[in-house]
Amino acid sequence: MRFAVYLPIAMPLVAAVAARPIAEHLRPRTAAWMVTAAALVLAVASLGALGLLAAAGLAQLPALAAMKGYPIRLVQHEDPASLSLGALAAVLLAAAVGNGLHAGARRLVALLDVMDRAAGLDAPGQVVVLDDGSCDAYAVPGLPGRIVVSRAMLEALRPEERVALIAHERAHLQRWHVAFVGVTRCAAAANPFLRPLQRTVEYAVERWADELAADVTGDRRRTAVAIAKAALARDGRSSAAPIASLGIAGAASAAGQGGPVPRRVAALLAPPVRSHPAALLLAVVGLLVAVGCAAEGARDLHALFLMVGLLH
Repeated sequence: MRFAVYLPIAMPLVAAVAARPIAEHLRPRTAAWMVTAAALVLAVASLGALGLLAAAGLAQLPALAAMKGYPIRLVQHEDPASLSLGALAAVLLAAAVGNGLHAGARRLVALLDVMDRAAGLDAPGQVVVLDDGSCDAYAVPGLPGRIVVSRAMLEALRPEERVALIAHERAHLQRWHVAFVGVTRCAAAANPFLRPLQRTVEYAVERWADELAADVTGDRRRTAVAIAKAALARDGRSSAAPIASLGIAGAASAAGQGGPVPRRVAALLAPPVRSHPAALLLAVVGLLVAVGCAAEGARDLHALFLMVGLLH
């Protein structure tokens, strides 16, 4: 098997470094789609590469060779993957598949539980206001889904900022952002090197919802203030009254230096991002390389098995 089969295993390392810089040069919606697709393809390609190495190693087992009637030396000559490497690949493959399935199952169970609780809330309409002292707001997927917001969160915002907050959560529902996050979390569970892509997608869907909320309000500055205030209220750093009096400068600085919320606020205060063609091209080329390498490895393994099958 040629060296190309190892590239899908190494590609997630490259993607982990490149995901955020590339995403920053794309529109949030495009970034979410591209990075989610990259995480899915790279996870499948790396699992496929491990499967190919495991199969090539198993082909060198004496018992299997004796049963099928082919010489092990021929397999070792045609394929550089050793029996020990194949065994290691098999163990890693089993662990990766198990982690991915476990993460997917946990995600599904948690989602179904939240959806069931939201459906049981006795409130008309899509927006449910909880008489809760803690500040929170979140979207619950479903058909059509519900937006849950606490009364304390509403009290921390001005009326026009509440519109921005509700529009942000509604964007999560309408664009099914939970699916983007779920796919990348499962991919990262199967391949830990893809965790930076998971974080990039989680940020991208928040930025996507921010931009859609800004379109609804028609005021990017107002939306930025709402995002900053909601983050402060959720973190419990101040009471509702002082938060409600904050302007954009106070809200942004109080949200902290660095981190996703200040980055989102800064992005809303800047002109909308336009996707850079070079960033799109680079992302597509990376995906094609990973898929091509996995396909080349599959072709080599098929040729090897075909050859040994013709000998008996």
